[in-house]
Amino acid sequence: MSSKIVIAGGFGAGKTTLVRSVSEIPPVTTEAIMTEASVGHDDTSVTPDKTTTTVAMDFGRITIDDELVMYMFGTPGQARFWFMWDDLVRGAVGAVVVVDYFETNKRIPYIVALNKFEGHLDYTAEQVREALEVSPEVPIIDFDARHRMSGGDVLKTLLRYALEHNRASEPVA
Repeated sequence: MSSKIVIAGGFGAGKTTLVRSVSEIPPVTTEAIMTEASVGHDDTSVTPDKTTTTVAMDFGRITIDDELVMYMFGTPGQARFWFMWDDLVRGAVGAVVVVDYFETNKRIPYIVALNKFEGHLDYTAEQVREALEVSPEVPIIDFDARHRMSGGDVLKTLLRYALEHNRASEPVA
């Protein structure tokens, strides 16, 4: 059996890094050099060395066990590419998200994954929950997108949560 999940979030959140670190196949990425179009729109202060950005999607695969394969679709983070998110979520059983995009789409269970840059978080999970106005039942976990095991834990958390809150049978339109 296979499942589709979406890795979503803002610019520079670690979506591509998560897909790369967890995928058992060479991931398909659409990284492109950042252009002048991002000046004044994308905050690179947290990631000053960032020179590329996802312009379409990332794709990876991970085998959970003998009966389940998860296909990961990473969304672009720049606001000008967000129109693609609706297409990417079609057929997904859930999402790993670092922003509140999925809060308005109650059909797709999601979790919030806090990527630990430099090994620490500047805010607690509860501070993030309050800032994003995320419901109390939505899991918020921390992870390190650079590490396969940590990224795998995020995906397992999403899968467990999605199975408990199965809304995937409802149409997404």
